[in-house]
Amino acid sequence: MMRKLRHLPLKLVKPKDDEEDFFHRPGDMPGTIIIDADAPPPIIFLIDYNKTNVVRKQLNTPEECAPYLDKESVSWVDVQGLGSMDILQRLGKVFDLHPLVLEDVVNVPERPKIEDYDDQLVIISRMVVPKERVCGFYSEQVSLVLGKYYLLTVQEEPEHDCLEGVRSRIQKGKGIIRSSGADYLAYTLLDAIIDGFFPVLELYGDRIEELEEEVIINPSPKTLQKIYQLRRELLQLRRAIWPQRDAINSLIREGNDLIGDEVRIYLRDCYDHAVQVMDMVETYRELASGLMDVYLSAVSNRMNEVMKLLTVVSAIFIPLTFIAGLYGMNFEYMPELKWHWGYPLCLVAMGAIAFGLIFFFWRKGWLENASTIKHD
Repeated sequence: MMRKLRHLPLKLVKPKDDEEDFFHRPGDMPGTIIIDADAPPPIIFLIDYNKTNVVRKQLNTPEECAPYLDKESVSWVDVQGLGSMDILQRLGKVFDLHPLVLEDVVNVPERPKIEDYDDQLVIISRMVVPKERVCGFYSEQVSLVLGKYYLLTVQEEPEHDCLEGVRSRIQKGKGIIRSSGADYLAYTLLDAIIDGFFPVLELYGDRIEELEEEVIINPSPKTLQKIYQLRRELLQLRRAIWPQRDAINSLIREGNDLIGDEVRIYLRDCYDHAVQVMDMVETYRELASGLMDVYLSAVSNRMNEVMKLLTVVSAIFIPLTFIAGLYGMNFEYMPELKWHWGYPLCLVAMGAIAFGLIFFFWRKGWLENASTIKHD
């Protein structure tokens, strides 16, 4: 039976074409929904399961979810896409979503958090997926609305997610997921979202190693751009995982009637993974900051090498220039101007001085390139 939407007005705001950032304007009423003009249309998938049976299908309308919500089987309704105001409002009526919940779900990005609405628990999380063939990652908001017998998830778009492993476990009946409730399903999805950070961080570890070698051997302005880009992306990861870790911690400590004691124990493992991700992100940020210092040192060393080379060349040519200038004055009473062997002797003397200075600089070690690294 379809439920009634709680009485609080909804307002739709369509951003202008030239607006890239979507935010509430001062004075907007609570429950204002902002729809991105480029958001894909929602696709609704249903997985309803118990110990013995699994139903997996795509739904045409939100109302088709209603018969499954009060059944004792677990119903997972996965909505992928936020591009239709009509479907979202109808979905809110079917699940009896508070308008503020619908606002948090639709108005992305929201800070990861936990909200308790009596018979529903709302979990806002951030999911990341590594990009293929290029550096970086896809980031999208995943909203979970947990009820007694159902779990509603809403994703920004259908192209990228890390939840296929959970769908496969439900389909094949692996583990205890088919014999557990909707709270265990919510934990499983949260755990998959947190674990999705590890492949991304592994790629960043490889990028940092490559940048370390590039900074030492061949630093360039392009290297500096790569370091800045790396630091910005790591900052985005930190903003995604930090509040998510706090939200899971509050879910463990404060508890909720919809989360069983056994599932709360599993959430501790999820929290440990979030802490591990947070430590890795902080470590990589420190390494990226260190790369900046190494880059500046490498550029400074290269500049010193250039200045040293120019100084050596100048030191060699200073006495030669003095001799050439001295005998280029052409005064009348300079006896050397009338010598038969004066010119070749002058060249020999200049060459001897030049080679003598080069030998002296070589013995002092000033001609060695300090920036050259000898590999074993």
